[in-house]
Amino acid sequence: MHSIICGKMCGITGFNWKEAKLLKKMCDAIKHRGPDDEGAHVDDTVSLGHRRLSILDLSEKGHQPMYSEDGNLVLVYNGEIYNFLEIKEELISKGHHFRSRTDTEVILHCYQEYGTDCVRHFNGMWAFCIYDKTKETLFLSRDRFGIKPLYYHYENGRFIFASEIKALLEHDIPRKENRAIIFDYLYYNLTDHTEDTFFEGIKRLMPGHNLTFDLNTSKMEISKYYDIHDRLSEGATDCGKLKEIFTDAVRKRLISDVPVGSCLSGGIDSSAIVVTMRKIDPSARIKTFSLRFPDMKSDETVYQKEVSNMVDSVSYSVTPEPSELMRDLQDLLMTQEEPFSGTSVYGQYRVMQLAKDSGIKVLLDGQGADEILAGYHYFHGYYYYELLKGFDITHLMKEANQYYSRSKSLSPMMYLLLRATTENMKKLLYKHRKVPFLSQGFIKENQQRKDSRWHLSSLDEALYESMMVYSLPHLLRFEDKNSMRFSIESRVPFLDYRFVEYAFSMPSEMKINGGVTKYAFRKAMEGEVPQSILSRYDKIGFATPEQKWLREEAMIKLMNGIINSDSFRSRDFWNAVLVTDMYDKMISKEASGIFVGTEIWRCISVELWMRLYIEKQQPLAAMPIELPETWPIKMVKPRETVVETFT
Repeated sequence: MHSIICGKMCGITGFNWKEAKLLKKMCDAIKHRGPDDEGAHVDDTVSLGHRRLSILDLSEKGHQPMYSEDGNLVLVYNGEIYNFLEIKEELISKGHHFRSRTDTEVILHCYQEYGTDCVRHFNGMWAFCIYDKTKETLFLSRDRFGIKPLYYHYENGRFIFASEIKALLEHDIPRKENRAIIFDYLYYNLTDHTEDTFFEGIKRLMPGHNLTFDLNTSKMEISKYYDIHDRLSEGATDCGKLKEIFTDAVRKRLISDVPVGSCLSGGIDSSAIVVTMRKIDPSARIKTFSLRFPDMKSDETVYQKEVSNMVDSVSYSVTPEPSELMRDLQDLLMTQEEPFSGTSVYGQYRVMQLAKDSGIKVLLDGQGADEILAGYHYFHGYYYYELLKGFDITHLMKEANQYYSRSKSLSPMMYLLLRATTENMKKLLYKHRKVPFLSQGFIKENQQRKDSRWHLSSLDEALYESMMVYSLPHLLRFEDKNSMRFSIESRVPFLDYRFVEYAFSMPSEMKINGGVTKYAFRKAMEGEVPQSILSRYDKIGFATPEQKWLREEAMIKLMNGIINSDSFRSRDFWNAVLVTDMYDKMISKEASGIFVGTEIWRCISVELWMRLYIEKQQPLAAMPIELPETWPIKMVKPRETVVETFT
């Protein structure tokens, strides 16, 4: 780890008029994103705010907003540009002069040199706004894959932006639910898949997009600057090259002047990160943070310990309880700002809290690996369909047999059959089997809504949609909101664009082979990651025992209180009687399908979100648990924390 004044994980805010007090309220709403410092620029045209979490330097050199030498550019920025030193050298050769060693200043100079194309030069994660006084514009950008968030509201010439929705809500924006997005969530289990949010009138700038707002005309233009389809190369079959890029991606993300730890689930992704950290710095004191559920099928302790033994790390773990979920539920809802599809989000929330309590400000995490490397088991079904379309039946049967011999599961064949059915048949299956609890009126209202997964016909198409639409976007939202809730910067080496582009360029048989997912990466990490982990074919991650939790006595009392409430029964999204019946059957174990708990949770999540954000109520008022009165709540130490040192 070497000292370089680099970026900051922060919060940014702004709007196109002068109002300092309102700007201060916006910044205060996201103080958790940057508790170390704050700054503002207010003139007759714009108001720009910044909250700072210092990772490498707390001097005035890193203070934001940052100004260009001539004062014509003003920058507020949230992120890390990992290749800023290389860009800086290039800019110096072109005659640029620098006052600091910050990547923030590099962004300003890069904009001066290349204009809005500056973002094509960056390797990192970012959401920023540059106020160009000469052009009288606001230029906003979000990184290629949407690691850092950026929300905005645009109406009647008013343009407002922020890192989090709660800052936008400091304005007099009408609080109205977006019924179409609620439908997509309840019907298709989709979130963060479009520019629309659950709030009517609040949008997100999509990954790989720029936004320019003209301060004279009040016109806004959005353009896409990155598409991985334009960056694919032929002949990407070298597992050694994949490993080389991955190692460099981890190395770049270890630059810090504060302790850097890593999440460790026990799967190949997080294990690869941890062993690579040790390889890069043999003397570093590595801390890992894990979720554990002793005596549960989903527990991964044995794999976590094997990796920790291998790298001689200090291992921290936490075992959340349903009572703690109930205690933290309101805070979790405030943290995430939009509904989320299950209690695994709470598992990640607790891991981030654990890292905070252990003195860590930077964590590496394995987000993106499954979407890039074909890690989810349903990808087999897309691969089978690709082989079927190519009439490669022999290969298809071989893959299916090898998968079944390892897993004893026919689920990929079910996905194959679903791919091959007509759209009308898919709708029929959803209506009568997957979401029978939704009201017919709500379904009819949104009958034109689509799920892009229904029309995918190859593994590469499925991977692209998974990364850009239906999987990675909401996982990155969970990651950012949970980590920043505890003022932690989360870095994701698998989303280094060089790694993504090389992995995506590999043929399908390098991604799935012999019934095994992540084939190329497994080959790349042979001799580095313990063989017991390379040989794992299950997929767990930070999973929580959701159905078990929902059957706990205290949780049953809480859930019944919500489901039987007047507000829940008055919603026209669902048939409350059918939801109650579904929950009762799950409790009695008459219905124990893998999706039942998630379907119930989606309804509960929407109900509590409506209460909290749209109706501005205490979401769990009159419920049988003690609740905090305000957010953020006082930090509560994890009830059960295990710390182990392996030597």
